[in-house]
Amino acid sequence: MFGVSSLGTVSVEEIGSAISTPKLFQLYFHKDRGLTGSMIERCIAANFDVLALTVDTITGGNRERDLRTGFTSPPRLTLKSLLSFAVHPRWAVNYFTHEKFALPQLKDYVKEGSNVSVSVGDYFSTMLDQSMNWKDAESVRKKWGKQFCLKGIMSVADAKRALDIGATAIMVSNHGGRQLDGSRSPFDQLAEIIDAVGDRIDVICDGGISRGTHVLKALSLGAKACSGGRFYLYALAAAGQVGVERALQNLHNEIERDMKLMGCRSINELSRENLRFR
Repeated sequence: MFGVSSLGTVSVEEIGSAISTPKLFQLYFHKDRGLTGSMIERCIAANFDVLALTVDTITGGNRERDLRTGFTSPPRLTLKSLLSFAVHPRWAVNYFTHEKFALPQLKDYVKEGSNVSVSVGDYFSTMLDQSMNWKDAESVRKKWGKQFCLKGIMSVADAKRALDIGATAIMVSNHGGRQLDGSRSPFDQLAEIIDAVGDRIDVICDGGISRGTHVLKALSLGAKACSGGRFYLYALAAAGQVGVERALQNLHNEIERDMKLMGCRSINELSRENLRFR
């Protein structure tokens, strides 16, 4: 299943018209309720299948690498960034000759990110609604009316609350480990959450998935699926579509090869008997 974020650079309309396979939209809950409602309505019109409400990031983490590099969206022209353009001429030509960078889900409501340069951390801290609560999540679920996921569940208590508001899936996620320093990894939470709710809701492991063995370990614990972001985005940045295809094929090959080496003919044969913990 393919997923796109509220901060994606391609509109949901374009994606909906081009892709017929299952699609997921990752929703960030903004202070501007009109913007939040608009994104939900546009996803319904574009025939998206799943809405995933992000609940692990209501403010920006201290992204020290972004602070060090001065990373913003869109790129802010500084002496340092101009020097980077100069030493990467192909990248510079591509940036300046193609369509202007924009965040199409957001640009009609907020200038930040499309017309006004801002770091990801600052955007989260200033634009997202830090008062979001369980009633808001339930309201989004009712407005959406289809398969609904909460992305960022990290405890048994919250997994049970997700069931109570009618979620059909949860992503056990710490937002790629880029937000709260020292938080547990999603995999470390997985068993206790699956034991509590895994028979009533789809549990997805999100974060750190970069090899076939990572997928097989999560499925062996009882997860229904895994998801990855940087896994394909690094490949996209390095080599475009060909890079993404190679990354997906590598993952497919690893899963298949490793199952053969484990003696498993089917995903259904995976179990906790495969795992040993330190």
